Amino acid sequence: MAGGEVLGSRAFLRYWRAAAVSGLGSYVTLFALQALVVLVLHGSATDVGWLNAARWLPYLLFGLIVGALVDGRRRLPLMVGADLVQAVLLLVAPALWWLDALSLPALLVIVMAYGTASVINGAATMAFLPRLIPPADLQPAHARIDGADAVASTAGPALGGLLVSAVGAPLAVVLDSLTYVYSAFTLRRIALDEPPPRTGVTVRGLLAEIGEGVRWAYRGSGLATIAVATHVWFVGNAIVGVVLAPYILRTLDLTAFQFGLAGAAGGVGAVVGAAVTTWVGRRLGTGRTIILCYGITTLGVLVMVLAGQGLAAVAAFAAVVVGQGLYGLALGMSNSHEMSYRQLVTPDELQARTNTTLRSINRAVAMLVAPIAGVLADAWGIRPMLLLAAAVFALVGTALAATPFRVVRAPV
Repeated sequence: MAGGEVLGSRAFLRYWRAAAVSGLGSYVTLFALQALVVLVLHGSATDVGWLNAARWLPYLLFGLIVGALVDGRRRLPLMVGADLVQAVLLLVAPALWWLDALSLPALLVIVMAYGTASVINGAATMAFLPRLIPPADLQPAHARIDGADAVASTAGPALGGLLVSAVGAPLAVVLDSLTYVYSAFTLRRIALDEPPPRTGVTVRGLLAEIGEGVRWAYRGSGLATIAVATHVWFVGNAIVGVVLAPYILRTLDLTAFQFGLAGAAGGVGAVVGAAVTTWVGRRLGTGRTIILCYGITTLGVLVMVLAGQGLAAVAAFAAVVVGQGLYGLALGMSNSHEMSYRQLVTPDELQARTNTTLRSINRAVAMLVAPIAGVLADAWGIRPMLLLAAAVFALVGTALAATPFRVVRAPV
């Protein structure tokens, strides 16, 4: 089938719809959890840092193991099961809030369990797509998925801000639970024959498979340069993720709804980025497109820093909106190229291990940096931390431009 026919097929559309709907709920939940910590539990930037760390800790603890296990299993049933588990876990926080028993430690435990299911879901989902889509269509497929994610990131924060203002942060999490149920039942309708699962897995064999995945990711595949650059990029992203909520809600004294609108601006930028990224990539190539995105990310953070430089409330809000828009634009443009390039150079039997190995290190970086960033933000101030994040993004882009990766084009 031609690319348009493949991306318009029933199987891909079901995959795409499931990702789009659960993605919308995830953005609502991400917003609601941060607002819950700041507004309901009266937490600080340090507490938001611990929340983000709990979200990413399962990648550090289980990521490599999950990758090896998923490569030996049928991926579609894992996706369905993980969706249902995440749906159930997300009902626990509202239940505890209803019983007046919700605390930060309890929330961290819930988020860690949810994150563990997310590791399995993400590994299976990413490894399943190359079985569903021909190699030549992977980048456009990722761009279409990123477009849906961008729409979700636009509507999710705005919807989250509205829900938090109307019914409170805990109840907003219920929406995400329902979206995972929808995703599970949609994915169940995909008909695709997958290889039979491996049997007789031993601990020694599992360790050998983990080692094989790590060696491929950092030595045999040629992915090491972009992998290390992405790891460092996550340092800056983790800082922004920790300080943005207290920066907007406390330093700038904006409302939860304005916070949501600013996040929605990032989603609009991501929609635009996903819409133009295939065109940009064909002209600049994979390497130069990704480097350009790092530069745009740097600019976006610097614009947000300007919001705290004594501007009037309206101007400060406008600066945050523009900065978030640029940040989202870079994300919308870069992800499809990074993911498709990684999958195109990786054989099917190593897909889950490669993706999960690299994602695990990325999340481990976020998990380690998040609490440190929260402590430093409370000690030094939030604006200096935003400037540090901008410096990290600029360093990564400059370093990547100095390597042969700048002329890389994805294989077809």
